[in-house]
Amino acid sequence: MLRFVVRRILLMLPTVFAISVISFAIIKAPPGDFVDSYVAALRNRGQQVDPAFVESLRSAYGLRQPVYVQYAKWISRLVQGDLGRSLQWQRPVTGLLVERLPWSITVSMFAYVFIWLIGLPIGIMSATHQYSVRDYVATLLGFIGLATPAFLIALILLYLNFVYTGNVALGLFSPYYQTAPWSPAKVVDLLSHLWIPALVVGLSGTAGMIRVLRANLLDELSKPYVMYARSKGLSERKLLYKYPLRIALNPVISTVGWTLPDLVNGELLVSMVLGLPTVAPIFLNALMNEDMYLAGSVVFVLSVLTVIGTLLSDILLAWLDPRIREAV
Repeated sequence: MLRFVVRRILLMLPTVFAISVISFAIIKAPPGDFVDSYVAALRNRGQQVDPAFVESLRSAYGLRQPVYVQYAKWISRLVQGDLGRSLQWQRPVTGLLVERLPWSITVSMFAYVFIWLIGLPIGIMSATHQYSVRDYVATLLGFIGLATPAFLIALILLYLNFVYTGNVALGLFSPYYQTAPWSPAKVVDLLSHLWIPALVVGLSGTAGMIRVLRANLLDELSKPYVMYARSKGLSERKLLYKYPLRIALNPVISTVGWTLPDLVNGELLVSMVLGLPTVAPIFLNALMNEDMYLAGSVVFVLSVLTVIGTLLSDILLAWLDPRIREAV
């Protein structure tokens, strides 16, 4: 098992390097650069822009250098923990991410907990009561969750919350607690706002988990080893949790590594509708304004989180399934 983990960690290193190259190349792929976007915005406001000023900006930001030189400078700073300076915000990218990434992770983690708390029992119930009324209801809710846009659900929940409580649940804190020091009351206020984005972001993942778990569990329950165990008098509950469920969870566990980036991507419109101080809004602005260091750093950080999550998925699978441990 230890050799398996070490081998996976060593494989992560060239993967992370390849990710850094691809991330920077994708951000630099569109025509133009940040200065073009900045100058276009000035001209739209009716301001005259001196060509010499444009050239001075490009020289100051190093945009006249070849792409490989720009990448080399970026990656050399990144190794030292410096993600560069945002051209749009005129601030270090590290500072922006330190401010906003924890909130993205908080929303995503609450959404992930919601997915497991709701999706796991409903998926088991749907598989063990196939074609029952409960199964049809779970299937219907699953399709609705997959088909309904997240921003629409966010708007509906905002409206219902205002109608029944009189509170506008925008942001993660009430105005009074925005700048207040941390206290039990502030934590309660955070939780009172956090449930809406967690519910909205996690709804499609819950629906997907229900469908995947139901299909895999139904496949396992029809296999001969289950019939044999049942004929030996093993109770249904023990039979379900000891073998079929553990195997049916393999596809769900294997996608843990993709969950956080998916949730961060899924929270983009939700964050804009609910006014959340997460990474998604500044990432969208960075792409629109071609802020290459900020956009490239966000893509890189999310990709690294995916690689780390994939490592955790592999470790969990090896722990959960004896066949994988034996193969290791």
